[in-house]
Formats: sequence, structure tokens, C-alpha cells
Amino acid sequence: MSKVKKNSVKTQGGDPFTRWLVIGMVALVLAVGTFFFLTSEEKESNASLVALESFSPIGDVPATVDPAQGDGIVFNAGLPLRINVFEDFQCPICKLFEDPIGGYLTSLITEKKAEVVFHPLSFLGNGQKDDESIGAANAAYCAVDEGKFLDLHKALYDVQSSVENSGFLSDDTLIAIGEKVGISSQSFSDCVKNKSKLVNVAAAMESMDRYEVTGTPTTLINGEVWNRQNPTFDVNEFRAAVEAAIK
Repeated sequence: MSKVKKNSVKTQGGDPFTRWLVIGMVALVLAVGTFFFLTSEEKESNASLVALESFSPIGDVPATVDPAQGDGIVFNAGLPLRINVFEDFQCPICKLFEDPIGGYLTSLITEKKAEVVFHPLSFLGNGQKDDESIGAANAAYCAVDEGKFLDLHKALYDVQSSVENSGFLSDDTLIAIGEKVGISSQSFSDCVKNKSKLVNVAAAMESMDRYEVTGTPTTLINGEVWNRQNPTFDVNEFRAAVEAAIK
């Protein structure tokens, strides 16, 4: 099989008008493609932030970071019913879990019916300086200091990009998301930009081995992995599993 020669338009000679016409058409295609890519990316970014315009904040709900639980973010420490949630904010399946079940988990927290521990993981990132999973997990820990973890947690899933490592979750975007849910302090902004909670982010990742967690989302109810029976995440099924653990 013959191979296409490199730079064939340039080396084969021929009609100059045809060569320039081809070059012009290629340049036009690239320009149009770039325009639509940037436009669609801008629309997705704007649409994601617009989705938070009607966001209803829960308000201040205190939490602690517990080194004994792999720097898990703990609500209602000491209650007999304990639920552990392992997640990566870039994980699309985590959003499929959060959308139907997140509200129920929040009610368990605000009604003080369970100790709920969140473990923000960061294994879906690109491993570079702008790693979005690390940035989002760091921001989540920053929000704990503001008493706003639950609000930021929900907002991060509300605006989750349809593509992992798309560049959407930059520091500036994370700060903007925080502002949308009522976190406007300079301390939060500095914490996000300076990656002040990387020690916590690393500890959460290291805890995966201890809890034998291999993927996200993983949920433990009193130490036992919850394995759903339905093809989708069903809040009624999850509620039944939680209530069974109370008995």
C-alpha cells in the first residue's frame, strides 16, 4: 500500500490557484471549528453558573475534619448511625448518586439522625498543576472552615462539567461558585488559590486503602458497603437500607 506523502500539496507542484484554494479552505475549517469550540465552551461555562442563580443555600452547618477517619468531613460526630460517602467531584456517576440521594443525606444531617462523613477524593484529575479534582476537593475542605461545605458540595454537582478535566473547575470558577452559594470571604478565596488544604486532600486519598474503596461513589452504612439493586440510584432503596441499619 502506498503511503501519502507528507506536505503533498506543497511538493507536488501543480496549479498555484488550486494549492492556495485548498490552503484557504483548510484555514477556514480550522477557524470555524475553533470558533464553535470556544463558543460552546463559553456557553457551557455560563450555563453552569446560571444554574446557580436560583440556588437555595442551606446555611451554616458545622462540620469537623477527623484525622481518625482519613480526614473525613464529619457531621454529627458520635451518633450511632454512621454513613461514609466517598466521591470525586468530577465523577459523573457521583452526580447520578447525588441528584436523587443528596437531599436525603442532608436531611439526616440537619435533623441529626446520623453521623455523615464525606471523603472528597481526587483520582480523576490530570495530575498536573491545574488538577481539577484536587482543586475541587481542596475547595470543599476550605468550605468547611466557612461552615458551608454542604452548600458548596451541592453546587459542585449542580455545575459539574459533562467532560472530565475540561478546565472548567479553575480556581476562579471555584471561587465564583462559592460566591453563588454565599461564600464571599477573602479567607475562602485565599484558601482556594493557595491550595491550603492539600494535606487533607492527600489524607483522604490515602484513606481509600484503609476503607478498601476502589472507586466512586462508594457509600458505607455502619461500615458495610451499600450495593444498589436497581440500575439507577433510588432514594427509596437507599432510605430502606439506612432504616434497616437503625433497627
